[in-house]
Amino acid sequence: MNNPTPRKRTLLAFGLAALALLWLRLAFAHPTNIAFADAAPANGSLLVYADAIASGWEDWSWGGVERVFTNTAPIYSGGASIAVTYTEGWSGLKISRFDPVDLSAYDTLRFWVHGGASGGQQIEVEVGNGGTVVAQTFNPAPGVWMQIDLPLFGLGQPRQARSIQWFNSTPGSQPTFYLDQIGFVNAGLPTPTPPPPALGPDLRVDASADRHPISPHIYGMNFADETLAAELRLPVRRRGGNAQTRYNWQNDTSNRASDWFFENIPNDNDNPDALPNGSDADRFVEQDRRTGSQTILTAPLIGWTPKSRAVACGFSVAKYGPQQATDDWRPDCGNGVQPSGGPITGNDPTDTSLPITTTFVQGWIAHLIGRYGGAAQGGVAFYNLDNEPMLWNDTHRDVHPQPASYDEMRDLTYAYAAAIKAADPNAQTLGPVLWGWTAYFNSALDMAEGGDWWNHPQDRNAHGGIPFVVWYLQQMGVYEQQHGLRLLDYLDLHYYPQAQGVALAPAGGSDTQALRLRSTRSLWDPNYADESWIANTDDGPAVRLLPRMREWVEANYPGTKLALTEYNWGALDHINGALAQADVLGIFGRERLDLATLWDPPQAGQPGAFAFRIYRNYDGAGSAFGETSVYARSGEQERLAIYGAQRANDQALTLVVINKATTSLTSTVTISGVIPGPAAEVYRYSEADLSAIQRLAERPISGGSFTALYPAGSITLLVIPPVAASPCPSCTIRLPAIWNGKP
Repeated sequence: MNNPTPRKRTLLAFGLAALALLWLRLAFAHPTNIAFADAAPANGSLLVYADAIASGWEDWSWGGVERVFTNTAPIYSGGASIAVTYTEGWSGLKISRFDPVDLSAYDTLRFWVHGGASGGQQIEVEVGNGGTVVAQTFNPAPGVWMQIDLPLFGLGQPRQARSIQWFNSTPGSQPTFYLDQIGFVNAGLPTPTPPPPALGPDLRVDASADRHPISPHIYGMNFADETLAAELRLPVRRRGGNAQTRYNWQNDTSNRASDWFFENIPNDNDNPDALPNGSDADRFVEQDRRTGSQTILTAPLIGWTPKSRAVACGFSVAKYGPQQATDDWRPDCGNGVQPSGGPITGNDPTDTSLPITTTFVQGWIAHLIGRYGGAAQGGVAFYNLDNEPMLWNDTHRDVHPQPASYDEMRDLTYAYAAAIKAADPNAQTLGPVLWGWTAYFNSALDMAEGGDWWNHPQDRNAHGGIPFVVWYLQQMGVYEQQHGLRLLDYLDLHYYPQAQGVALAPAGGSDTQALRLRSTRSLWDPNYADESWIANTDDGPAVRLLPRMREWVEANYPGTKLALTEYNWGALDHINGALAQADVLGIFGRERLDLATLWDPPQAGQPGAFAFRIYRNYDGAGSAFGETSVYARSGEQERLAIYGAQRANDQALTLVVINKATTSLTSTVTISGVIPGPAAEVYRYSEADLSAIQRLAERPISGGSFTALYPAGSITLLVIPPVAASPCPSCTIRLPAIWNGKP
């Protein structure tokens, strides 16, 4: 089980209203079509509800919503309607199915709604097919039935649906309303004519400028399945998350921390008597060896590990008393919170765990080297220095209730990184593996004070007011000066954009989708004021994360590489998330990030996976984006982004163009630094076909430029064949050595 951690929930807690957008809202251009009760239902409808939910459809509602599917008054037609009462904000009535229904003969969702005694409820209805949605808002009238029509043209082709949902788009409860006669009809709507393409910004590429290697490790993932990893030739795969902080390689058991009632849970193992051979961690490494991926394992620094393969819980109800929540399957395992809301303190860590030291980690590395060789022989290449230690006093408070401090993190890194280097001198270390923005600047000890702690951070002030990451890098430099050994190879941070409804969230409505695409600028743009609480902090308003990380390293511990071993822009099941992911990968290459692993990777058939295919396997035959980044700039990067590279094996220029706008754009690409071939190959991923990257007709190139149309919400890859010659002696292309894939 690799659930998103409480830290990831903590990240979003700064903007709790973000949950409003976790399920819905893609605004549609057609106006709401409303008629009152004298309108007759259309013939030939595909019913979803008429007195009961139709066969094949099920109730998949969520949150605080009471629903009665056999309500007898009021009714529009037949013998029953659905009574719906939202008891909590951001909840919803959802009628869904496992297999999509064919809507090729229908153009409209039609249903009837009654506002009850009060009316005026704020409701958003959505039809989705698992990748694309159409939606609109409406307000039922009091005491009368209204017909609501939602056009379906935005679902694309083939037109299908898996779900219909009615969303409470407010933070509180709403009075009861009623639904009846829900179905799909052919209302005879004219097919909408797409707007003419707008003139887009100029795109400029200079193959002789800003040349630098693109690390293949930026295309990594956490826990990618083997089929997807093999298809993408996944360069690096991470075994991360809260459970890895307390993973015992000897008995193949992890403690799931606050993710799951602080329980020790053994991994499935067909032959536990053979342990430690054949553990889940061993199998993780073996998959990576089959797919050619390099492995990142999480080395535990916390000092505790599960004591046996037996299931055990950190806060036993029998031992520590009643608690606010318990595991339904193991009711003695509680969440460590008293019914009054206060945390249980003074528990015994040995209920689940036993203490460990650096020898435990060295023993694990010796085991791995014995089975797979060391890093230099193709064994495990990378070790994370634990996972999000500035949250241990929350996520692992059953064994580490005290908040981590500046000094503790330095001392643990000194001890454990040195032990790792002694066990495998060629292994690379990544730290301090921080959960997010606040932890870059302050320790958990700072935050534990509560109140307005940021005005007087006790731990930071005790260390000269220096931000934690800066101080940590300085301390790594001190160690190397004193001992002649580099302990830290990568500055590793986690980053989840804090704008509402973006990270780890579904697509949301049109506003949220636009925000998601803007928020990628937080990775690099000094002129982008972050659209979250970060803008109001002392270190805001601009995040410009990757330039900031480079500056920290260059000023405090030069030679350290940069890593983001967790990040997520959300909506990986939607074209909007694919656009954001493709943009993020382009930024990583342009901004010289060295390693990145996406948290919670997409399924192979989801749009987010195609964002990776654009860079790693766009034609299904292993063809990829180039390994050497070149200058590529857009006049309006926020509307039409472009990224460029040159490929070593055939010298081809590869350009990724991402249209983030809601309209098609026509733009001219001007190429300098090389003489391009006569035409560009064109590959495109868009809503026109969410199941494949399409190979399109070649685009002729004349005089070093060409003009092309980029559809709204599309990712286009242009492959320009080997150059004939350099247009000027000073522009001669000399490629650097091919990146060898080693850390």
